[in-house]
Amino acid sequence: MKVSPKLRTVAAAALTVAAISFAGSAQADSGKIRFFVYKAAFFVGGSGGEGTLTFHGHRYPISVSGISGGFAFGASKTYFQGTVSHIRRARDVAGVYGAVGGGGALGKGAQMIVMTNDKGAQLELSGKQVGLQVNADLSGIAIKVK
Repeated sequence: MKVSPKLRTVAAAALTVAAISFAGSAQADSGKIRFFVYKAAFFVGGSGGEGTLTFHGHRYPISVSGISGGFAFGASKTYFQGTVSHIRRARDVAGVYGAVGGGGALGKGAQMIVMTNDKGAQLELSGKQVGLQVNADLSGIAIKVK
């Protein structure tokens, strides 16, 4: 059976692209992240906190800051924990993450959120919120690895 040179070229190119994609995703890894955030808002809000990234057996301190706008008021403290995936090194976690969300808490409440930064790092977080906070807003957080 004779295979045309064009078909062989296309097949070789497809295999090369598949191998590069597989190698890139095979090198990506995940870690654990936990942090707390204080948030205060009256239409425009601000937040800040700190925590720890655990990646490949090492612990990295992180700082978290953010801003939100929309319908939001109150003050709260939220403890987040979860995973960060699609990272190759600890500093890939650093960056700006955006989210559109809503929720509220009077006393205690729970939150769950998934966000991605510009490097492709994906945060999957669950959190416990304490305080009085009502929001339907557009918000973002910035994470720095210290």
